[in-house]
Amino acid sequence: MPSTTPKLFTPFRLGELDLPNRIVMAPLTRNRATHGTDAPNALNAEYYRQRATAGLLITEATQISQQGQGYIWTPGIYTEAQVEGWRGVTQAVHEAEGRIFIQLWHVGRVSHTSLQPGGGQPVAPSAIRAKTKTFVESGFVDVSEPRALDLEEIPLIVRDYVKAAENAARAGFDGVEIHAANGYLLDQFMKDGSNHRTDSYGGSIENRVRLTLEVTDAILRVLPKGKVGIRISPVSPANDAEDSQPEKLFFHLVEELNKRGIAYVHAIEGATGGPRGNRPFDFAALRKIFNGAYMANNGYIRELAIETVEKGDADLIAFGVPFIANADLVARLRANAPLNKPDKARFYGGGAEGYTDYPFLDQADAAE
Repeated sequence: MPSTTPKLFTPFRLGELDLPNRIVMAPLTRNRATHGTDAPNALNAEYYRQRATAGLLITEATQISQQGQGYIWTPGIYTEAQVEGWRGVTQAVHEAEGRIFIQLWHVGRVSHTSLQPGGGQPVAPSAIRAKTKTFVESGFVDVSEPRALDLEEIPLIVRDYVKAAENAARAGFDGVEIHAANGYLLDQFMKDGSNHRTDSYGGSIENRVRLTLEVTDAILRVLPKGKVGIRISPVSPANDAEDSQPEKLFFHLVEELNKRGIAYVHAIEGATGGPRGNRPFDFAALRKIFNGAYMANNGYIRELAIETVEKGDADLIAFGVPFIANADLVARLRANAPLNKPDKARFYGGGAEGYTDYPFLDQADAAE
């Protein structure tokens, strides 16, 4: 008899990992790192441990350097205290039989002088201020005016990515995801709305993807290709980074990534946290270019996720906000059970409330 279990809930081999299901916890910024050190702590370890039944956990975006930080109380992976903090997280997840990648992040121009080394300007491909806000100790504020990176500074940023990847391995992560989406530094370089450079990192598509590929190649020199993924957002207007020809740009990028044999491409389909059809883009064609795993993200509900995997349009489905309020999301989706509603007032900053105190399915049943 053929199995009646939807493919979404079946195992999948991702690079060097065997995943028990195809449901991924997407990166979710929660601003709960230790104040003063930006190191993960015991509360963060409990948060990820609770969600370890996901096929794969991808951590919140994690800055590769102080310069790469754009929001207050987000974790880093560039100091020993941060590596040690993350080691507590990976141990907790592995003890719960979970698998976890870290998302490596440089925000570029999406930052504020109060977060930068010496109160300096944020860096960007070009000195163009983003029409967006960031989160500092006093709340949400406009981002600061950036400065354009000098050519000789770019190899230093690549070096920071490599060090972060090495630190991730020391901290016990199963792999890394390169954050090249949502209008942060690598996305800023790729998209012509934010990159007006006239040197070897600007102008043509080949030049604009250069930094993303240099970062990928450098990380592949220190980690196996099966432990490296990347996140992209071809048509998302997040953080004011858009491109005039997204299909040409991202088809070229993914063709190049395919040559490198990385584990997966994680694509935000449509506007991040918004409409899936905000701009025309052939994600099915993009998926066919890439021989590795294709992870789809944005606006997926149970029915759409099941259908997409059954049709072969994606290998893995990443869920974001549903995982905030439902640590046991896999069990709830499998049972087609109701979902807890997230407490949006506690998304960013704070303690356990709205973070690790949401009821599990069996607890909800007991309360009725």
